[in-house]
Amino acid sequence: MSRTSALPAGKTASSDRALWLWSQILLDSLAWVVAILLAVFLRYEMALSPAKIPGIILLCALAIAAQVAVGSAFALYKGRYSFGSFHEAKLLVMVTISVSVILTLGLLTFGISLGIARGTGLIAFPFACLFMAAVRYLKRMYVESKAKPGEQAERTLIFGAGFVGNNIVTRMSNDPASPWLPVGLIDDDPSKKHLRIASVPVLGRMEDLPEIVQRTQATVLLVAIADIDSVQMRKISDSIAGLNVRVLVVPPLKDMLTGRQDFSFREVAIEDLIGRQPVDIHVEEIAHYVTGRRVLVTGAGGSIGSELCRQIHAFQPAELIMLDRDETGLQGTQISITGQGLLTGKDTVLADIRDAGALEAIFLDRKPEVVFHAAALKHVSLLEQYPEEAWKTNVLGSLNVLRAARAARVETFVNVSTDKAANPTTVLGHSKRVAEKLTAWVAQQTGLKYVSVRFGNVLGSRGSVLPLFSEQIRKGGPVTVTDAEATRFFMTIPEACQLVIQAGAIGTGGEVLILDMGEPVKILDVAERMIAMSGRDVEIVFTGLRPGEKLHEDLIGDGESDSRPLHPKISHAAIEGLDPDRMSLTDWKSRQHLVSASTGALDTVPLAIAPDDNLEPDGQERAS
Repeated sequence: MSRTSALPAGKTASSDRALWLWSQILLDSLAWVVAILLAVFLRYEMALSPAKIPGIILLCALAIAAQVAVGSAFALYKGRYSFGSFHEAKLLVMVTISVSVILTLGLLTFGISLGIARGTGLIAFPFACLFMAAVRYLKRMYVESKAKPGEQAERTLIFGAGFVGNNIVTRMSNDPASPWLPVGLIDDDPSKKHLRIASVPVLGRMEDLPEIVQRTQATVLLVAIADIDSVQMRKISDSIAGLNVRVLVVPPLKDMLTGRQDFSFREVAIEDLIGRQPVDIHVEEIAHYVTGRRVLVTGAGGSIGSELCRQIHAFQPAELIMLDRDETGLQGTQISITGQGLLTGKDTVLADIRDAGALEAIFLDRKPEVVFHAAALKHVSLLEQYPEEAWKTNVLGSLNVLRAARAARVETFVNVSTDKAANPTTVLGHSKRVAEKLTAWVAQQTGLKYVSVRFGNVLGSRGSVLPLFSEQIRKGGPVTVTDAEATRFFMTIPEACQLVIQAGAIGTGGEVLILDMGEPVKILDVAERMIAMSGRDVEIVFTGLRPGEKLHEDLIGDGESDSRPLHPKISHAAIEGLDPDRMSLTDWKSRQHLVSASTGALDTVPLAIAPDDNLEPDGQERAS
C-alpha cells in the first residue's frame, strides 16, 4: 500500500516542478515580447508603422529562442538555485545580457532589411531584466506567504539582528511547522534601526523591550547572540521580569555550524545569569598526553567523573577505564559515551576505592598510564555528622588510589580537590586538604607528575547548591540560604573538567593548580534569580552558617604562592607533602575540634603526629 501511494505523490511533485519551470519559460518569453515592443515604441517615439510588425515578430522569436537556449545552457531552468535568490538574480542578469548581445548582433546583420533599429536590443535589455526579476520576486513573496508559521505558533521577539539572528528569522519565517512566529527584532546597533529581515523589522533597543513586548503581544524572547555574556543576559532577563515572557537562548555557534543532532533552543539557565565567564584554557592543544594512552578515572559515575570520561574519550585514548562503586552511575556514563549500557566490556570497573587490595589488583592488571582521581564524598553537612566516612573515602581512599598508582608506575596522576581545602574549616575541606598533601608526598617520593586541582562550586554537580535550590523551589519552598552575605565561586562542569585535564599537562609534581574563578557570587542572588525564573512565589529562609562554614570561600590558602607561569588564569601553588605513616584518625578528628573552636585553618597545626604515637593510618592500634 505504501509503495503504491508513494508513486503518485512523487509524480505529482515532479509534475508540479515541471509546470513551474515551463510557466517560468513562458513568462520570461512574454517579458522579452513586452520589452521589445516598449523598446520599439520608445525608439520611434510612440509611432509604430505596420511595415515593422513582421520584423518585430521575427525579433521576438529570436529573443525567445535565445532566452530558452542560453537559459538552459546556464541551468536557469533546472532549479539549481533557490527561486528568487540572489544567486538566481545574478544568473538572470548574465542570461539577459547574453540574449541582448545576440539580438544586437542579429540587428546589426539584418536590421536594415527588417526595418528595425539596431539599438532596439540594447534598449529592450533593462526592461526584460526588470520584468523577469519582478515576476520572480512576486512569486517568491507568494511562496513565502504560504510558508509562514501557522496560528498555533508563539509570537516571538528575536534579540540580535546579526548573523545568528538573521538565519534564525529567515528559517522561522519560511517554515510552516515552526512553533515560533517572528514578530520583531531587537538590536542595540544604531545602524540596524530600520533593518528588515524576511519582512521582520527591527523594533528598537534593549531598553525598549517592555514596551515592544506589550505592543507585539510576544510571549517568547529568543536571545540570538552566541556566547552572550552574563551581564547582558541579566539585563535582558531583568528588563522583562513580570511580563510573562519565556526567554530562550541559542546553543553555542559551533553546535549550529556543525549541525549537531541535539541542536535546539533552550531555556535560560542560572549559569547564564550568575556571572561565570568560562576561561579559555585551550585544552585541545595540551591534552596530547592522554591520546593513545591507557587512562583510568575513579568516580566515573559522578558528575565530574562522567564529564571527565566524555572529554577524555574525545582525545582518543588507547583505553579508557571507568571505575566506580555506583553501578547505575557507571551505566549512565557508558551510555553517554558509547550509546549502550550493557556493562559487559572492560571499560567499566566496579570497585570501591576503600578496598586497597582490589584497587592494587586492578591497577597492576590494567596498567593505566594516566589516572584522574575524582571519587570522593563531598556533602559538607553530612560529613560534619560522619567525619570518619570522610576519612575512609577522601583520605584513605585517596591513599589507596595513590599507592595502587605508584605500584603500577602510573606516570601522571591528577587529584580532583576543592576550594574548601584552602584554609579548611570543615570536615570536607580537612579531608581534601590531606588528600592534596598525600598526592604531593607521592610526587616527592617518585619524582613523577602527581598534582591536585582545586576549584569552587561546580554548577549542576552532585552536592552543588543549585540542585538543592531547584528541588526546594519545586516543592514550593522555603529556599534555605545560610547568610545574606555568603558568597561562593562557581564554574561549569565542562570547564572544571577541562582544568583537570590541563593540570596533567602543565602541572609539576607536588603542585596544586587553582583556577582564577573571577568574582564570587552571592548565594542569595542565585536563590532570588532561580525563584524569579520559576515564576513562583517562594519564601527564602536564612538558616545561619553551619559549624566550620565560611562566609566567603578562599581559593589560595595562607602561605601558598599565587604563581602563574603558564596561564594568566591558573595559579600554581606548591604544598608540603604528608607521609601517610605519620597520620592518625584520632589526631585528625581532635585537631578539627580545636580548629573549629578557634575558627582557624587546619594548617595552623601540623598534621603529622609524634613518631611514638601508636596509631596506623586506618585508626587502628599499631601492633607492638
